[in-house]
Amino acid sequence: MGIWDKLFGEFIDIIEWTDSSVDTMVYRFPRYGNEIKFGAKLTVRESQVAVFVSEGEVADILGPGMYELETKNLPILSTLQHWDHGFESPFKAEVYFFNMRQFVDLKWGTRNPIMMRDKEFGMVRLRTFGTYSIRIDDPARFIREIVGTDGHFTVDEISNQLRNLIVTRYTNLLGSSDIPVLDLAGNQEQLGELLTQRIAPEFKEYGLELTKVLVENISLPAAVEEALDKRTSMGMIGDLNKYIQFGAAEALQNSSSNGVGSSVGSAVEMGLGFAMANKMAQDMAQAQTLPGYVPNHAQNHATTNNAPLNNIPENIQPGPPPLPDTNWYVAIDRQSQGPFDLNKLQQLASQHLISPATLAWIDGMKNWEAIENIEALDGLFEEDSSTPPALPDSKF
Repeated sequence: MGIWDKLFGEFIDIIEWTDSSVDTMVYRFPRYGNEIKFGAKLTVRESQVAVFVSEGEVADILGPGMYELETKNLPILSTLQHWDHGFESPFKAEVYFFNMRQFVDLKWGTRNPIMMRDKEFGMVRLRTFGTYSIRIDDPARFIREIVGTDGHFTVDEISNQLRNLIVTRYTNLLGSSDIPVLDLAGNQEQLGELLTQRIAPEFKEYGLELTKVLVENISLPAAVEEALDKRTSMGMIGDLNKYIQFGAAEALQNSSSNGVGSSVGSAVEMGLGFAMANKMAQDMAQAQTLPGYVPNHAQNHATTNNAPLNNIPENIQPGPPPLPDTNWYVAIDRQSQGPFDLNKLQQLASQHLISPATLAWIDGMKNWEAIENIEALDGLFEEDSSTPPALPDSKF
């Protein structure tokens, strides 16, 4: 600093600070040799506090207003400087202006996903982003703990430390909350309030007040979100058969209205044919399990020589439905045994371990039923045709 700065500083008797930035928390008023003229004017605006530091010690803290720097207005500083009330010479002190307004929209978020256990999805990884707001609560503590001799202290110089503190406490809070992943969106406000209450005392130790923490977004990894979207889409489709029929009909209508060539129309018709054939095959497979079903070869036999179906002799009755091969359960000694296939059931019957009165069950039945009442098992206890009948009476 040159001679002109020294002379200019000697004649300045107004001390004030107007902040044009949005991130300055503390600003030290520059004076040559830290000399302040006796009787100088100090202006402290709203949302500001002026702190006098003499020889590294906080001497006075002044709130908003205009002050004339005299010994009667600075009793603590006067004691430190050992002034005589009639001694009107410059005194040495540093003046720090503290910005007391709220600093809002400060970002926080998880750099790495948080591992947690969910009841529905199992192990999941979550990312969270949000904002928080702070302001200076105790200027003396803040200058002792954080600022020190920094003449221009900004939010960026402490934001990393505050962000790490928020993320650490949030991870513990989320892991112990036991909130399902799908319900987190409805509890973001409560998570923010609990987080504010939990870490506000730790901000107090720095001389800061944590006014609010907002949880803005909780997201899953991209691959998990894609799978969740597919699951949601399946739920929106509803009846898959109706959806396929509607899609095929809509495609056919669009191709006709747009004047598409025969090749495209043939492709659409082929797709419809495959869909209808698949549907018919499913319907026939279901019909074969119904009582009274007559196979096609029986019908063809009945209609041979142009014989109508209604001329089938009365003594020819439709056979029982085919026996399912597997997954039969039977009650033996009042205990459920199985699953058994048809061969095993026949072995049990031949060994007299089960009888027509034995209870049986298979998937699709509402209750256990006696075997003799289950139409699908009518042939289970028929006599073995391989055993020859009794010989007729011999006349020789």
